[in-house]
Amino acid sequence: MEAIIKLSSKQPDDIFHFLNAFFRYSHENVKTYLPHTLEWQKKYQNPTEMVDIIGTLIENTDQYQIHMWISLDSGLFIHVTESNADQVIRYIYERYPW
Repeated sequence: MEAIIKLSSKQPDDIFHFLNAFFRYSHENVKTYLPHTLEWQKKYQNPTEMVDIIGTLIENTDQYQIHMWISLDSGLFIHVTESNADQVIRYIYERYPW
């Protein structure tokens, strides 16, 4: 099963600006995302790769009004917030220690 991250926002350009800034400094190829995107999702073969984007969004919640959900199990999504992000990241590393 692939892990999934979903982002959503009511602000038309928040996801666009966040993703372009995030991927500019990540090791992945820079991708261009459409402006005015209100939802975005990405699948990961290795769930530990999600940790960077989780941490980056949580560290920048003052700049972006974006909600994040992750799915590690089919059909179950967890809302990641400032108050539970640390626990979610620890859980991912404990569950997927590779």
